[in-house]
Amino acid sequence: MPRKKVKKRKGLYANIHAKRKRIKAGSGEKMRKPGSKGAPTKAQFKRAAKTARKRPVRKKKKWKKRK
Repeated sequence: MPRKKVKKRKGLYANIHAKRKRIKAGSGEKMRKPGSKGAPTKAQFKRAAKTARKRPVRKKKKWKKRK
């Protein structure tokens, strides 16, 4: 039996950033207050932090010595 392709959904932080972008553009939306209906819970933030991508480590630049 062939497996179904599952679309990867955007995460909590992607949705928050997208909403902030829409608000900045003047959509008239408002961010929900913590604890209000429909707002992300502490458990959802905790779960999102587990799956968040790590920032890439930057290599230090080597400076040339002056003569």
